[in-house]
Amino acid sequence: MPLRTTAPAKPTPQNWAEASFENAPVSLWLEDYSDLKILFSQWQAAGVTDLRAHLTADPARIRECTATFRIVAVNRRTLDLYEAPSQQILIDSLHQVFRDDMLNPHVEELVQLWEGNPSFTGMSVNYTLTGERLNVDLKGVILPGHEEDWGRVLVAIEDVTAREQARHALALQTSYANALFEHSPVSLWVEDFSAIKALFEDLKLRGISDFRVFTDVHPDFVERCMSEIRVLDVNSRTLELFHASSKQDLLSRLGEVFRDQMHGSFREQLIDLWDAKFFQLREVVNYTLGGDPLHLLLQFSVLPEHEHDWSQVQVALTDITARKKAEAYLEYLGMHDVLTALHNRSYYTDELARLQRRGPFPVTILMMDINGLKTVYDDIGHLAGDALLRRAGEVLSKSVAAPCTAARIGGDEFVVLMPGMDFSAGERLRAEILKITALNNQFYTPVVLELCFGLATTELGEPMESAVKRADATLLESKRQYYFEQEKNRRRN
Repeated sequence: MPLRTTAPAKPTPQNWAEASFENAPVSLWLEDYSDLKILFSQWQAAGVTDLRAHLTADPARIRECTATFRIVAVNRRTLDLYEAPSQQILIDSLHQVFRDDMLNPHVEELVQLWEGNPSFTGMSVNYTLTGERLNVDLKGVILPGHEEDWGRVLVAIEDVTAREQARHALALQTSYANALFEHSPVSLWVEDFSAIKALFEDLKLRGISDFRVFTDVHPDFVERCMSEIRVLDVNSRTLELFHASSKQDLLSRLGEVFRDQMHGSFREQLIDLWDAKFFQLREVVNYTLGGDPLHLLLQFSVLPEHEHDWSQVQVALTDITARKKAEAYLEYLGMHDVLTALHNRSYYTDELARLQRRGPFPVTILMMDINGLKTVYDDIGHLAGDALLRRAGEVLSKSVAAPCTAARIGGDEFVVLMPGMDFSAGERLRAEILKITALNNQFYTPVVLELCFGLATTELGEPMESAVKRADATLLESKRQYYFEQEKNRRRN
């Protein structure tokens, strides 16, 4: 006789529900909110209409609400998440779970219930029984049949700590990057060059291969590219550097910033971009909104991952105005005499060589020195002698105009180079110098400034040095004549 087997009992809906609750992959809490419902009714009867304002006015009321919750059951995932050995231990330790910064986010969940919603959601902070902080995403619903008394509420809690930590880390990183940008000691611009990229692509489709030649023929294309730049952001150092009251003030007046010499340097920047040079370094000149020139070291870079469309470009501007002024001053000192403010012997030597190579001819040389300067130094002193030299510099500065140049080439020796001018032009300049000298002597007494002259003009094919020697020879002859007359007058007296 065959054995009879008994079929397993069919699971009841209640068994399924219990198994699903117990083995759910998220933390589930079955709670009794009926005392909270009663508390809300009491507050409403007392005239409370704005629960949020009521709770925030006294945080103790939030604790009063949470104290009304009664836990009916929690599932296995809840015990694991909160590191609780048993449900009873978890219930007895709720003061460790719900504390500190959990209370303020809890207000929004309470307000949702107050406003008659059968479900609620929120973000909160809980703690495990070992003290680990948990960021949780909370969703709750009043179970069917309990809408009137809130006797059964199912709350699902998802641990989102890792996500929130990553979000927090990203926020810190973003904040750090923003701080580096905003408070950089150099001017930073973020710009969009995508429209220029599109213009370049169009030119290439039309067969243009040499961008330099193209912009030689179409200089207006550079202006068009400049107008297509879109400034996305600038930092605080930029506003300070360009004397702008705000970003809007600066961006609405960019035409005052990028002008004059900027056109040429921007063209070179475009040429480099055409050749796919995504990092560039060059010196440029911009202007403050007050009109002052700024000498800047420009560092241009297409940002990583934007090489395909140039939609984000960073420009860093370092102010080198002081350095350029210092360089210009050093260059000035290298080519000028400090005492007289005229060119010095170094400049004179270079200019002689240049005129020898390139002309224009004829070149007239007017040599001069100061009569009686040694006597002034010996009898009155160095201050008086230096003052006489400065006066000679003033006279020549007012008498000599381009293309002529005046230089002090020795102690009391001066020379004027007159390219493209003949001997008669030299005589006219000598007369003009004598006229200005006479005016100068009217303002400076009692020491008289008196100049002695030598004049020569290059002959066809004659080296410059030869003409200089002839001019020097005539100056020496004038000096001999001057001292001869001085000696004759002394004897007469």
